[in-house]
Amino acid sequence: MSDGKRVSEAPWIRTRLRTAPGAASALAVLVLVTAFLAAAFPRTVDAYETKGLRHDITTAPPSRSVVEIARPQPGLELPQEQREAATRSDELARVGGRLLKALPAPLRADTSSVAYGVRTTKAVVATEPWLPRPDAVPPRLSYAAQSGLEEHATLVEGAWPATPAEVTEKSGAVQGVVTEETADLLKVKVGATIALPASLRKTVTVTITGIIAPRDPLGAYWSADPLMRSPSLVPDPGSPFPVFFWTGTVLLAKDAGPVLLGTAAEPALYWRVPPDATALTGPDGSRLRAAVATLESGPGLLKVREIAGGTAVVGTGLGHLVKANARMRDAISPVIAVAALGIGSVAAVVLLMTGALIAGRRRAELALIRSRGGSLRGIGGRLLAETAVTVLPATALGLLLARLLVGEGRWWPGALAAAGVGLLVCVALPLRTTLQHIRPVLGTPREDMVSARPSRRRTVVELTLLVLAVAAVTALRRRGTSTEGGTDLLVSAAPVLVALIAALVLVRLHPLPLRLATRPMARLRGAIGFLSLARAGRSSAGGALPLLALLLALATAAFGGSVVAGIGDARDDAALASVGADARISGRSERTTLPEDLVRTVSGLDGVRNAAPVRVEYGIALPKPASDAAADGDGGTGTGAAAATDSRVAALVGVDPASYARAARAAGLPEFPDERLRPGGAVARTTGSGFDRVLPAIASPGVAARLGKEPRAIETLSGNFSVRVVGTTERAAAVSPTDFLIVDSRSLERGTPTTLLLTGTPDPGKLRAAVAKDGEKYAVQLRSDERARYVDTPMQAGAERIYLTAVAAGAGYALLAVLLSLLQTAPERKTLLARLRTMGLTTAQGRRLLAFEATPQAVLAAGGGLFTGWAAIALLSPGIDLVPLALAGVAGSDTSPVTLRTDLWSLGLPAAGVVVLTAAVAGVQAWWASRRGSITELRAGDSR
Repeated sequence: MSDGKRVSEAPWIRTRLRTAPGAASALAVLVLVTAFLAAAFPRTVDAYETKGLRHDITTAPPSRSVVEIARPQPGLELPQEQREAATRSDELARVGGRLLKALPAPLRADTSSVAYGVRTTKAVVATEPWLPRPDAVPPRLSYAAQSGLEEHATLVEGAWPATPAEVTEKSGAVQGVVTEETADLLKVKVGATIALPASLRKTVTVTITGIIAPRDPLGAYWSADPLMRSPSLVPDPGSPFPVFFWTGTVLLAKDAGPVLLGTAAEPALYWRVPPDATALTGPDGSRLRAAVATLESGPGLLKVREIAGGTAVVGTGLGHLVKANARMRDAISPVIAVAALGIGSVAAVVLLMTGALIAGRRRAELALIRSRGGSLRGIGGRLLAETAVTVLPATALGLLLARLLVGEGRWWPGALAAAGVGLLVCVALPLRTTLQHIRPVLGTPREDMVSARPSRRRTVVELTLLVLAVAAVTALRRRGTSTEGGTDLLVSAAPVLVALIAALVLVRLHPLPLRLATRPMARLRGAIGFLSLARAGRSSAGGALPLLALLLALATAAFGGSVVAGIGDARDDAALASVGADARISGRSERTTLPEDLVRTVSGLDGVRNAAPVRVEYGIALPKPASDAAADGDGGTGTGAAAATDSRVAALVGVDPASYARAARAAGLPEFPDERLRPGGAVARTTGSGFDRVLPAIASPGVAARLGKEPRAIETLSGNFSVRVVGTTERAAAVSPTDFLIVDSRSLERGTPTTLLLTGTPDPGKLRAAVAKDGEKYAVQLRSDERARYVDTPMQAGAERIYLTAVAAGAGYALLAVLLSLLQTAPERKTLLARLRTMGLTTAQGRRLLAFEATPQAVLAAGGGLFTGWAAIALLSPGIDLVPLALAGVAGSDTSPVTLRTDLWSLGLPAAGVVVLTAAVAGVQAWWASRRGSITELRAGDSR
């Protein structure tokens, strides 16, 4: 070179990024979003599992979650000084400190609530005359000398208990305190004395020096043994009659433990260790179960006995809590895996489509480099470098956003997921591009789908996928999503395999309608229809990859929407089954009746559309089965067939037929045949008294099967009568049991209602105020309040959020797949319009041409997505139970299986969005092409 200077070459990567900044930015954004979703998913799962484990432990009663280490009193063979020393607070604290250090990981103690001391394990009868004696039975008291009393309570009256002199086994007097609730219910006052029988002397006098108030009544310190906080009225187990007596606890000074050694109340030393759940994570659940098991009956127990004594035992319900949490997690995980595999497959296909779009745009450029001697290794290396420069920072940023925005969780699953996204893009794009240029290509080959014929290899692959899909669907329908060995990926991938098979079938069937439609279009005078179908047949936008992306996305969105809708429907049904109507007023006891004034006042409140008074009586004994119990009953609202269950007791429901029929209709129950219960209905009432009166009744199938068709005698608190079943119904609005008899309350001897079912939207405050005027004997239940009980569990709420995200992500990826497929053929469309404009094609005709060209692919994808989503739900619904997501963990909830139901919104909206977006993009392309000149598009030698 002249002047000895060398001309520097521009770096390849910088040149490429400057040449196509838009494509690089779009790829980076797509990778960023996908990497964020991939990294956020495992962190979200970890977060809700962690919150669920902590929630289950912290909200459980301390009597179940606290780990209690106890041992009997020191043996009588030991010297008295040694026995007393083992029960003093200093020695108990020393042993307690060693026990805390010996706890196996990940079990850790909440040191602020650790308690230790000496307590009596056998309640002692208190004979003081001033103590209350319900049923003339004296109370039985327990005594405890527990540490930390002053730190966990507030002195309300009197003084703290003290030990002026050293307490020994032979001491005759000690001091103690009781809580406010104990003092109120047991009539204990400051200065009162209680005699505690002793074995070595007559009694030990316990002087009550103060009354205290717990600072945290529901905390572990006070609720590990609820009797320390609140006395209880319990039945006498030794009495043949229902006799009750009070039982409670007197709290002694912490150094007064030795005095209990001289009593016959079987004193014991104990250390109560509440677990600290703040440092636990979801994956720690299995280790925590193992730690609790080893403490209860394993090496951990041996270590505890080395510290606390050879007779020490460990008792706790913590293992059962963790086991219940693990059961819910194992039930939810396979359902979540279905959503994860669906969205992951959609994202992978969309990333591959992006790579195909970029490779198609650069085909001519790379073919030129290849024709001039470029090696495949060199081309692949340059593509890998320029892709990595864009993709790797986007992947790292997505991972960082996931760590910042999503709750706590393990870092490595999210990092692996994000790295997988980056690796897929970095490898797929160079690999796909270089494979296209193994051999030099002369010109651009046609991609006429009408004339394309699948190869044998493709047929074998498709048949293999079909077999896998059938196996996955069959396994899911037979055994469900849960398996003993954990999540079965083949079963969880069933929706993906169904969408894959549907896409392959649609790709094979697509040419047939094109052939049929092209022939009549060729005979028409206009060229728009023929050209649009010809272009649709040649376009690669209708290939297998775009269709697969669309069907996967639409099926995932439909499946996720159906899961979310099914959860909501199950909770609505459970709330309705529990309450029976929009609102329910009933007595706090079963036999409490509602006064007429209350019924009239509540019925007149604003928002009440219907009020149905109902009399409910549970536990009605049914007569022996009739000889024709297996015969079909007379038709009612149900099937009328005798049920297979053998009902022995049932609930009697006395109703006003007209108002109850309206309440049942508003609750969505089967139509209630109220006319059959009225006079002159299917069976007329007979006059008389007692069992001579025959009342028509609507029964549950099980009760109808037992009673048969003939009148049967029934004994109730509402009167004695006979009933004849005139119809059956599966459910009743007033009762939750499945066995019931519904009769007209006006025909009962005592038909005063015990329950009032309200339909409408009354103001909750006004409703409760109206009921409160009659005292506290009546309770108000609202369907909305019952519904809110089902959304409190962090594990359920987190899983539901994942499915909502799956619906949104599926819809977004579906629209993105449509956009990518249209962008792939955009240059060809521009060239086509430019050439046709030179032949006289108008702007309006150009717009119609592009719209008609895109219509077959859009209709195919939308119709295929609708069918695939519906088929996936119909095929998989028998194997998916939504109870763990919807109702698990709520006491009293219905645990019958909750299956998938098709949600029309999640099924139809994304499919309609595909058609609308396709038409919009085609219109925008036609409008943009009409504004530009044709010279650029018609340059000689340009293949665009």
